[in-house]
Amino acid sequence: MGSEAAIHVLLISFPAQGHINPLLRLGKCLAARGLFVTFSTTEDAGRDIRNANNIAEKFVAPVGDGFLKFEFFDDGLQDDDPIRKNLGDHTKHLEVVGKRFVSQMIKKHAESNQPISCIINNPFFPWVCDVAEEHGVPSALLWIQSTAVFTAYYHYHHKLVSFPSHDQPYIDVNLPSVTLKHNEIPDFLHPFSPFPILGTVILEQFKNLSKPFCILVDTYEELEKDFISFFSKSMCIRPVGPLFKNPKARMGGSNIRGDMITKSENCVEWLNSREPRSVVYISFGSLVYHPQEQIDEIAHGLLESEVSFLWVLKLPPKDWNVKPHVLPEGFVEKTAERGKVVQWSPQEEVLSHPSVACFVTHCGWNSTMESLASGVPMLTFPAWGDQNTNAKFIVDVFGAGIRLGYSQAENKIVNRDEVKKCLLEAMVGEKAEQLKQNALKWKKAADDAISDGGSSDRNLDAFVEDIKNRGAAALNVISSINNNNNNNKIPY
Repeated sequence: MGSEAAIHVLLISFPAQGHINPLLRLGKCLAARGLFVTFSTTEDAGRDIRNANNIAEKFVAPVGDGFLKFEFFDDGLQDDDPIRKNLGDHTKHLEVVGKRFVSQMIKKHAESNQPISCIINNPFFPWVCDVAEEHGVPSALLWIQSTAVFTAYYHYHHKLVSFPSHDQPYIDVNLPSVTLKHNEIPDFLHPFSPFPILGTVILEQFKNLSKPFCILVDTYEELEKDFISFFSKSMCIRPVGPLFKNPKARMGGSNIRGDMITKSENCVEWLNSREPRSVVYISFGSLVYHPQEQIDEIAHGLLESEVSFLWVLKLPPKDWNVKPHVLPEGFVEKTAERGKVVQWSPQEEVLSHPSVACFVTHCGWNSTMESLASGVPMLTFPAWGDQNTNAKFIVDVFGAGIRLGYSQAENKIVNRDEVKKCLLEAMVGEKAEQLKQNALKWKKAADDAISDGGSSDRNLDAFVEDIKNRGAAALNVISSINNNNNNNKIPY
């Protein structure tokens, strides 16, 4: 183990599945390059991570040339505390307890000659940059959505172009290299958004954008070249994705995942029994929950199309007070020979399986990246937020998808005939082949980006050099200590 293992990086994540996964993937990439990475989020999310991975509280995992450990903080809330149901109140509460925790972490490690050289946060926790600055510790941001969406928020925050307003709700938005219709922008920025608080929370990060020395993005240059080029003139922005696929992060502790549920339902084993490119994979992420009527129409579309399918139909969170989805009577029996319905799936493995032909997706950025980088065409079924923008790019820019569903703000139900038509169009025929070739093109570009010397690989190396240079004083202290220790000993 080289001396770089002494460089200590702290990662602080908002406690949601879609935030934890990419930041933990980044942590593994950094650890693989010889850094010591501490990953932190709230204790309730941490408990789920420990249980899902079957790891002890003070477990330290070797990853490549470095190490990964977890240290969670108690948010002081009971599971049924009403604060958890209000995002605005919840984020304010987490800011108070989180600031205290991060300050204590910085002081504790400095006093024990194990100083933190860099702190990295993801959106929803913009206050992390403030704490880092107060203590003189360099900070960076991992942006977990697309660079195109980052561009939209940036232009909105700085009032660089016109966005829909109550007076003009249906105008187009002219961003660099693309024009978005009113229903293609991240809908948290639209005056009719059903979730305006989410836009408010995300925009808090843009008020703090001068504090991180670097913005990392889980994307790759070849995919979003124009947007990356636009920002590279004014800030340090480094595309480092697709993080889930980075081969260096698969060394050592690669089996540690951010998934909070890992119920085994033999998905891969079932896929092994299917023909190549014969299965439709359906999943709407960890938070999107469609009305029962929409589930009925999807089910009937599957029945009438007669395609094979793997459908993730999850239970709603307990505090949502909504009924679990039910499938039409006789659906399971009628599709027993060609379909499988589960509550959870190992999505990375599923999308890389040769039996999967296409992905019916909510178009969250994690799912979009996983599908593109696996060469799997998509049927877009966005619900809200950046999913609307991602759907636009999947279909019209990347050429790797078919438009199927609508934003929930539009309050439309896609009927079974449309579901059937789009499924068949994505599975067989000229259109299906065109989509597959485009998806494979993005897969190759992703593989090239994360390979040795690829664009994302170089950007990760450059970021590690940034940390080394900015945390040189801390590194010197630790290096002098490590010279007296056994090289094989875990430094912390």
